[in-house]
Amino acid sequence: MNDELKQILAKVRELYMRYGIKSITMDDVASALSISKKTLYKYVVDKDDLVGKIVEQEIEIQKNDSSCILKSNLNAIEELLMVSKMVNHKLKEINPSTEYDLRKYYPHHYQRLVTSRRERMYQNIVANIKKGKEEGLYRNELDNDVIGKLQVSRIESMMDNEVFSIDEFTSPKFFQEIFIYHIRGIANAKGIELLENKLKEFNIDDFENF
Repeated sequence: MNDELKQILAKVRELYMRYGIKSITMDDVASALSISKKTLYKYVVDKDDLVGKIVEQEIEIQKNDSSCILKSNLNAIEELLMVSKMVNHKLKEINPSTEYDLRKYYPHHYQRLVTSRRERMYQNIVANIKKGKEEGLYRNELDNDVIGKLQVSRIESMMDNEVFSIDEFTSPKFFQEIFIYHIRGIANAKGIELLENKLKEFNIDDFENF
């Protein structure tokens, strides 16, 4: 990918995240980048192709974000806390209409994003459970596969906005409660003690300052 295409995709991603997808035309993209539509069409066939490239980029960004946390020198509980903070921060950057537009007008691209996100979440959750068991923080009798699928299902259902409003779902308090709820369900006595110690030094504003 050459530098000009990277610049185009970075700007388009910014526009889509801020204003949604449907409202941003190819003319808007060209104007925002101060390039001609002819130059824009050197890199994409049409808006569908552009949206597809943005989805590919988003999948890679999400993979890299997760990878950075998983490679850090944190225990399993600290790792989950960091992931929760990251997700809360990311959701605040997205216009709620962005995913709605993607789902309604570009269902093939939306499904690709959802499938990738689902697989990555499951893999990361299972890896975290295994790590927590090895560190003596999680209960050994946990079924990794069942807990992994249960947590993915829980997260996806919360993102449907039928029960929780956007403001609720993106609030630091919400993510704090989900984090505590999940850890209390899988941790052993040692893990619960570590959680309690973390909560004593924890500030809800930490979710705002990722």
